[in-house]
Amino acid sequence: METKIALAKLSALAQENRLALFRLLVKAGREGLAAGDIAAALGVPPNTLSAQLNILSQAGLIAGARQGRSIIYSAQYEAISGLIVFLMEDCCQGRSEICAPVLEAAQSSCCT
Repeated sequence: METKIALAKLSALAQENRLALFRLLVKAGREGLAAGDIAAALGVPPNTLSAQLNILSQAGLIAGARQGRSIIYSAQYEAISGLIVFLMEDCCQGRSEICAPVLEAAQSSCCT
């Protein structure tokens, strides 16, 4: 992953409501959540939610898909896994036992 891409992803997550939104979508799994359900769960006004969804989407951390009259948003697990790997790939001065659990979790297929 390029540094510029990693910075865009980190920047998108560096706000309390966006981080809460992303974590909610991670918990929801691949099925995702409708925008209305997200707004209700987070207590966020629709216009604020729309802006937050747009920022996370442009960073590649979430994606939306139309289902009928709703847009269902879901976390892009590969994007966050790639970011974690980018942050940890050269860590620990050769002591891989320190970073191995994090890297294994990020590279696992638990969410596929």
